[in-house]
Amino acid sequence: MHNTEELEKIRKKLSKELTPKRFDHTLGVAYCACSMAMAQGYDFEKALFAGLLHDCAKCMDVEKQLKLCKKYGIDLTKAELESPALIHAKLGAGVARHQYGIEDEEILSAIRWHTTGRPDMSLLEKIVYVADYIEPARKNIPYLEEIRQLSFRDIDEAVKLELKSCLEFLNSKNANIDPITQETYDYYVGMQREKIDD
Repeated sequence: MHNTEELEKIRKKLSKELTPKRFDHTLGVAYCACSMAMAQGYDFEKALFAGLLHDCAKCMDVEKQLKLCKKYGIDLTKAELESPALIHAKLGAGVARHQYGIEDEEILSAIRWHTTGRPDMSLLEKIVYVADYIEPARKNIPYLEEIRQLSFRDIDEAVKLELKSCLEFLNSKNANIDPITQETYDYYVGMQREKIDD
């Protein structure tokens, strides 16, 4: 699908666009996503690209993010405008397409949903969503070890537990919760109930 040269070009560009800490995190996510894809029998190159580019818009200031959203025709929700930290996911898909030449819709969608998740995620979306949480540099976040183990055994359970952790954290801080995160959690809880009923 992609060649090593293209991968290297993206890695180099990202190393200039991101802070050193964010770049290290990005590499961790890319390698985690790649490993999880291998374990799932999924295209690991796609996972590598999605992991590498998931935070490509993260280090821009809010003003630049808003300007680019306008340029790329990206509509922002009330939740995104109230919590600008959410913007980088949706914008990241636009940046990956327009600045990094990614045309694969699966990869773009995995970048788009890596922060909030969404109900009925594709396998690649789940892989990037979880890889972002469990990459090796992460420390002291709730349920981390449990999610790391689950991610290779039952990815839906890993997604559900990560969503639970995220909602608990946001509630404890009285922070704005993007309604899609709650919807996604409810979807995966419902899915687990169906499994039990079967």
